[in-house]
Formats: sequence, C-alpha cells, structure tokens
Amino acid sequence: MNLEKWEQRYGALEYFYGTDPNDLLRQRCDSIRLGGTVLCLAEGEGRNAVFLAGQGYQVTAVDQSVAGLAKAERLAAQRGVSIVTALADLADYPMGSACWDGIVSIWCHLPRGLRADVHRRAIEALTPGGVFLLETYTPAQLAHHTGGPRSADLLPTLEQLQGELVGLELVHAVECERMVHEGSGHDGLSAVVQIVAIKGE
Repeated sequence: MNLEKWEQRYGALEYFYGTDPNDLLRQRCDSIRLGGTVLCLAEGEGRNAVFLAGQGYQVTAVDQSVAGLAKAERLAAQRGVSIVTALADLADYPMGSACWDGIVSIWCHLPRGLRADVHRRAIEALTPGGVFLLETYTPAQLAHHTGGPRSADLLPTLEQLQGELVGLELVHAVECERMVHEGSGHDGLSAVVQIVAIKGE
C-alpha cells in the first residue's frame, strides 16, 4: 500500500486497528527491561506504543504516515502518557547502535530485501539483553481475508525470519493460526508468525 492510501486510512476518525494493544505484546512485553527504551516500528495509529508507555516504558513510535502519528499522539494524550513520534521511512530511519532495550515489530510488512535490512539494523540497535518482539502474517494468510497485505513478498515464514534474526536467541518462535480482533482492519482467523528474541549479553 502506498503512502497516500495509508494517509487516507489513518485520516478517518476511527482507529482502523483499534486502540487496544496487540495480544502478543500484551502477553510478552514484560520480557523487556521495565522502564527501558522501546522502539515501535511502523507503529501507525499508536495503540502499541501508548500501551507500552502506560506500562512505564520510554517509547518512540516510528511511521511514515503523518495522519497515523497524529492519532498516536492524540491517543497518548487521552491515556495520559507520553510517547515520542518519529516521521520516517524505515528504509532510511537510523535506529542507532546498542540503544534500545526493546524493538517491537507488529504487522510491519516490508518487501523481503528491506525487511532483512531492517532486521539486521534492529539487531545492531538492541542493547545487550534487549528484546525483539514480532508478530506478522505468513503466506498462509492469503487463504484468509481477515487483514494484512495480499502480496506473498510481504508475508514472511518463520524459517525466513529465523535466517534474518541470526544473532538473537529465539525464546518464542511459532507459526500458528489464531483469532485476531484489532479494530476493523484485523478481524478473524489469521495465519501468523510470532517471535520473541533476546540479544546476548
């Protein structure tokens, strides 16, 4: 989806993916050092970043959509928390080196080459002991019509992700089908891959 379409989607009054956090993030965010710095990739309307801020994390939400980040800031204000927003394309965004205690990638669907590059930079950007948390649709999602892109190039398998995340210890790595209910954008039985991984000390 091009940027103009994202701006139209996020420009609507409703939160397309809802305002509640992703299930995996809710269940596993305590793997990240409490109070630590967290970077949320392709964060859109901000529901996950705002949730993390509410748990006491120092959160930066990066996305290429002006409309999405405006809604993220609005949601943060409504919830009484503070987040930092960064308007950027992930192809160009400097993540830094050894500076994030957690990096969160929820439904961040990128072309395979760019995805591998983003993951390489994410590993470098994690502090020792830092946590990478990901959920994304797999190619099997094409058999469903419950959310996500319709291009196989944007839908990784667990095996592909394992190859891209060499250097991290995968403490949770599964492909499964599960019910996802996140606003009108993700609703129903879904084919996903989930990863929680830790960078060595």
